Amino acid sequence: MLLRLRLTLPDRPGSLGQVTRVLGVAGADITQLTVLERGGGRAVDDITVFCPDGTPKETLAKGLLTVQGVRVEAIWATREAAGTYPELEILKYITTAGERALTTLIDSLPVLFSADWAAATTSEATVYASWRAPQEVVLPPENPPRPVATTMEDGLHIIHAPLPPLALTLMLARTDGPAFHRIEVHRLTRILEIFLSLPATERSVARQLRK
Repeated sequence: MLLRLRLTLPDRPGSLGQVTRVLGVAGADITQLTVLERGGGRAVDDITVFCPDGTPKETLAKGLLTVQGVRVEAIWATREAAGTYPELEILKYITTAGERALTTLIDSLPVLFSADWAAATTSEATVYASWRAPQEVVLPPENPPRPVATTMEDGLHIIHAPLPPLALTLMLARTDGPAFHRIEVHRLTRILEIFLSLPATERSVARQLRK
């Protein structure tokens, strides 16, 4: 099974090596590492690991806490996007999807961001949602001018992203795991900028609205 770990650790030589040794002892193989931020002598990393089925998250967390200065922010299940550069792979699929560009985007985002579901809505209804989305997608009361991360009252972590040219709002949600980091918001913003520039984008939205 694949797990995503968000760790805060000392930004000094050897810290990451100690983390990888602990994970190795636990039988976890690192498949991806993303540095989310560095500063003030600390770093925040997202690490994707492959573990034997049934590996308790608590076991990984307990081992990691033996490394001096490490704080485990969250451990949650994930799916790994294909390719060495997953954003580029997904953008390739979107650019060649034609009128399916919107549905391809929505289905791809949860995998890319280790989230649970995504949806595109108008002010009145859901236009398209990935398979794990709830039947009724509830948006925050205010539509922000740009993509923002927030946590709903029920604990649901979301990125709320307006798409003004299409009169749509996109919502990316994570029920298990940490709040979305500002770097994740930045990545999604750039993906949406490219999506909105594609000639087929408006046709893909119109196709969904006709259904």
